[in-house]
Amino acid sequence: MSKPFVAIVMGSDSDLPVMEASFEVLRSFGIAFEARITSAHRTPEVTRQFVQDAEQRGCGVFIAAAGMAAHLAGAVAAATTRPVIGVPMNASLDGLDALLSTVQMRHSGCHRGNRQGRRPQCGVSRRTDPVGGRHRPGGSTGG
Repeated sequence: MSKPFVAIVMGSDSDLPVMEASFEVLRSFGIAFEARITSAHRTPEVTRQFVQDAEQRGCGVFIAAAGMAAHLAGAVAAATTRPVIGVPMNASLDGLDALLSTVQMRHSGCHRGNRQGRRPQCGVSRRTDPVGGRHRPGGSTGG
């Protein structure tokens, strides 16, 4: 397997100026990444193939940026078991529609904070048993 990397996907080239900040952060930490513009609406099969190929090549996490319906993060999450970080973009309604779509995406390896008010966690190796508070291997109960 090749060196792990982060795959950044954007729904449109108009997302690029905002997402360039993530490129700089990843570079500053020496984290390998690649970026791709792909549409979950216009080219869903191309998006799915990219995600599966990236996973096979060693992608450890996906960052998906999209505006309006923000379907891209959910489409990526549906095609992988890797963590997916959704970035809602301000394309309409001051980004509220994208935010609401993103926070409702299905759970992947990155879970929202659980009902006890804990912070969101990615790559969790243990989870709390909702009955009795015991710890079990294998993820998070999520929220």
